[in-house]
Parts: sequence; C-alpha cells; structure tokens
Amino acid sequence: MVTRENFQVELDKIKNMIINFAKDTEKVLNMSIDALYNQDIELAKQIIIDDRLLDAQDTKINDEAILLIAKQQPVASDLRRLIVALRISSDLERMADNAKNIAKSTIHLGESHGLDIHPTIKDMKNIAFKMLDIAVEAYQNEDIGLSRKLAEMDDLVDSMYGDVIRAMLKETATNPEKIQHIMQMSFCARYIERFADHSTNIGESILYMVKGENFDLNY
Repeated sequence: MVTRENFQVELDKIKNMIINFAKDTEKVLNMSIDALYNQDIELAKQIIIDDRLLDAQDTKINDEAILLIAKQQPVASDLRRLIVALRISSDLERMADNAKNIAKSTIHLGESHGLDIHPTIKDMKNIAFKMLDIAVEAYQNEDIGLSRKLAEMDDLVDSMYGDVIRAMLKETATNPEKIQHIMQMSFCARYIERFADHSTNIGESILYMVKGENFDLNY
C-alpha cells in the first residue's frame, strides 16, 4: 500500500478505538446509576476497580495518535483529525471518571441511607446517553449539524441539574440529619451534568476538525 493508504488505515483504527471507548464509557455510567439506585455497593466497588481499564484505553489511543503524527507528519485536516482524536479520548476518560465518582458517592451513601434517589437523576442519565450517542455519530460521519444539536441538549441537562439541586435543598430542611447523604446525591447529579458537558466538548472538537476553527457550543 502507498503511504496515504497506510495513514488512512491507521486513522480508521484510531477512530474505531474511540468509538469502542465511548461505548465502554456509556456502559460504566449506566452501571454506576444502577448501583446508585439499587444501593449496590459491590457493583460500585467493581466500577472503581475497573476504571483503570478505561484509563488504559485513553493511554492506548494517545500513544497510537502521537506515533502516527510522528511517523506521517500530517498537516491540515489530517493533523486536525489526530488532534481531535486526542481531545475526544481525553473527554471520554473524564466522562468515565465522572461515572466512577458516582460509584464513590454510592459507597458513601451506603446500603441504608433511607432516602429516595431523585428520579430526575435517571432522566439526566438518559439524556446524557443520547448526547454521547449523537457525539459519536457526529464523529463517525464528521457531521457538524449533529454536533450543534448537543448544545440544546446540554442546556436541558443543566436545567434538570438545577431542579435536582433545588429539591435537595428542600430535603435538607426536612432531614437536616441526612445532610451528608443528600450532598452525595447532589454530587451524583453534578457528575452527570459534567458527563454531558464533555459530550458538548466532543461536539466542539468535531466542529474544529471539519471547519478548522474553534467553536463554543455553550453560548
């Protein structure tokens, strides 16, 4: 194969690694929310242990992308694709960290906290899932139209996060002795909100990859 064909094969390999990384990141968020609602401490502990596997995926993608830059010395759009691969991988690793943090909060809450987990937290997770799915599809197809949709969905998650925080503040008034537990639930909502923010970051990276300009989808 000629050099260009080699480059494309390696680039596609990195793209597939990122897509698989995104699927694993979504899976771990789903597991963390299940652990939270089911007060499953053992599952939460396993999520924390397994996070190192997700860290390893990020490291592998970084190594492959940097090696390809060194070997091929790409320019223009090809270089942007590799820069974006590094940026997206970093966002996915941080998203996985947010899922891990939910598992940590689940452990802090324990098995007998006696509080109902706010149902909006699960609704936030579902929208965060949709955002990541859209971000991955936009990345696969270099679709800037899909990328722009992420901003509106992120605003919705932000609004839902505000609803949860207000509800938690009311809960502290009626259950002041449970304030530490209530704070942990508030943290969980915050971690999902941050998860969604990283999907928006991915959308911005895709816009940069295609257009060659930096965009801020939060405004």
